[in-house]
Amino acid sequence: MSENDCSTVDHQGLKLVRVRGEVDLSWSQRLRKTILEALASARPVAVDLSAVTYIDSSGIAALVEGFQNARGKGQRFSLVSVSRPVIAVLELARLDRVFPIFATVDEAAK
Repeated sequence: MSENDCSTVDHQGLKLVRVRGEVDLSWSQRLRKTILEALASARPVAVDLSAVTYIDSSGIAALVEGFQNARGKGQRFSLVSVSRPVIAVLELARLDRVFPIFATVDEAAK
Protein backbone atom coordinates (compact mmCIF):
# COMPACT_ATOMS: atom_id res chain seq x y z
CA MET A 1 0.00 0.00 0.00
CA SER A 2 1.11 3.55 -0.59
CA GLU A 3 0.84 6.28 2.03
CA ASN A 4 -2.91 6.72 1.43
CA ASP A 5 -4.51 3.51 0.34
CA CYS A 6 -7.12 0.87 0.94
CA SER A 7 -7.26 -2.76 -0.07
CA THR A 8 -9.40 -5.81 0.60
CA VAL A 9 -8.23 -9.20 1.79
CA ASP A 10 -10.05 -12.36 2.85
CA HIS A 11 -9.54 -13.05 6.55
CA GLN A 12 -11.31 -15.72 8.61
CA GLY A 13 -14.53 -15.54 6.61
CA LEU A 14 -14.48 -11.74 6.48
CA LYS A 15 -13.85 -9.30 3.72
CA LEU A 16 -11.34 -7.09 5.50
CA VAL A 17 -10.86 -3.58 4.12
CA ARG A 18 -7.53 -2.20 5.28
CA VAL A 19 -7.22 1.56 5.20
CA ARG A 20 -4.04 3.61 5.54
CA GLY A 21 -3.19 7.29 5.71
CA GLU A 22 -5.30 10.43 5.72
CA VAL A 23 -8.85 9.85 4.53
CA ASP A 24 -10.07 13.09 3.00
CA LEU A 25 -12.07 14.26 0.04
CA SER A 26 -9.16 13.63 -2.34
CA TRP A 27 -9.59 9.86 -2.13
CA SER A 28 -12.54 9.00 0.10
CA GLN A 29 -14.48 7.96 -3.03
CA ARG A 30 -11.97 5.16 -3.47
CA LEU A 31 -12.64 4.04 0.11
CA ARG A 32 -16.38 4.18 -0.59
CA LYS A 33 -15.97 2.08 -3.75
CA THR A 34 -13.76 -0.46 -1.99
CA ILE A 35 -16.25 -0.87 0.87
CA LEU A 36 -19.20 -1.29 -1.52
CA GLU A 37 -17.26 -3.85 -3.59
CA ALA A 38 -16.46 -5.79 -0.41
CA LEU A 39 -20.14 -5.73 0.55
CA ALA A 40 -21.03 -7.20 -2.85
CA SER A 41 -19.44 -10.45 -1.68
CA ALA A 42 -22.36 -11.03 0.73
CA ARG A 43 -19.80 -11.88 3.43
CA PRO A 44 -19.30 -9.96 6.68
CA VAL A 45 -17.19 -6.85 6.11
CA ALA A 46 -14.79 -5.28 8.58
CA VAL A 47 -12.87 -2.06 8.02
CA ASP A 48 -9.45 -1.92 9.66
CA LEU A 49 -8.75 1.70 10.63
CA SER A 50 -5.60 1.15 12.68
CA ALA A 51 -3.36 2.95 10.17
CA VAL A 52 -5.63 5.95 9.56
CA THR A 53 -4.05 9.16 10.83
CA TYR A 54 -6.88 11.51 9.86
CA ILE A 55 -10.44 11.22 8.61
CA ASP A 56 -12.78 13.98 7.46
CA SER A 57 -16.52 14.04 6.92
CA SER A 58 -16.23 12.48 3.46
CA GLY A 59 -14.44 9.46 4.97
CA ILE A 60 -17.02 9.18 7.72
CA ALA A 61 -19.73 9.38 5.06
CA ALA A 62 -18.13 6.44 3.21
CA LEU A 63 -18.21 4.40 6.43
CA VAL A 64 -21.82 5.35 7.15
CA GLU A 65 -22.87 4.45 3.59
CA GLY A 66 -21.19 1.07 3.97
CA PHE A 67 -22.93 0.50 7.29
CA GLN A 68 -26.33 1.43 5.87
CA ASN A 69 -25.79 -0.67 2.75
CA ALA A 70 -24.89 -3.69 4.88
CA ARG A 71 -27.77 -3.12 7.25
CA GLY A 72 -30.20 -2.99 4.34
CA LYS A 73 -29.03 -6.42 3.23
CA GLY A 74 -28.78 -7.93 6.70
CA GLN A 75 -25.02 -8.17 6.31
CA ARG A 76 -22.52 -7.64 9.14
CA PHE A 77 -20.38 -4.51 8.95
CA SER A 78 -17.92 -3.47 11.60
CA LEU A 79 -14.94 -1.27 12.31
CA VAL A 80 -11.72 -2.77 13.66
CA SER A 81 -8.70 -1.40 15.51
CA VAL A 82 -9.93 2.16 15.18
CA SER A 83 -7.07 4.64 15.56
CA ARG A 84 -7.23 7.51 18.06
CA PRO A 85 -7.84 10.21 15.42
CA VAL A 86 -10.75 8.24 13.96
CA ILE A 87 -12.34 7.29 17.28
CA ALA A 88 -12.20 10.96 18.31
CA VAL A 89 -14.28 11.91 15.25
CA LEU A 90 -16.67 8.99 15.75
CA GLU A 91 -17.18 9.95 19.40
CA LEU A 92 -17.75 13.59 18.52
CA ALA A 93 -20.46 12.58 16.06
CA ARG A 94 -21.71 9.90 18.48
CA LEU A 95 -21.21 7.33 15.76
CA ASP A 96 -19.21 5.18 18.16
CA ARG A 97 -22.65 4.18 19.44
CA VAL A 98 -23.82 3.20 15.96
CA PHE A 99 -20.97 1.18 14.46
CA PRO A 100 -20.02 -2.20 15.87
CA ILE A 101 -16.38 -1.56 16.86
CA PHE A 102 -13.91 -4.32 17.70
CA ALA A 103 -10.39 -4.11 19.08
CA THR A 104 -9.08 -6.85 16.79
CA VAL A 105 -9.92 -8.54 13.51
CA ASP A 106 -10.27 -11.87 15.32
CA GLU A 107 -13.00 -10.39 17.53
CA ALA A 108 -14.82 -9.04 14.49
CA ALA A 109 -14.64 -12.45 12.81
CA LYS A 110 -16.45 -14.25 15.68
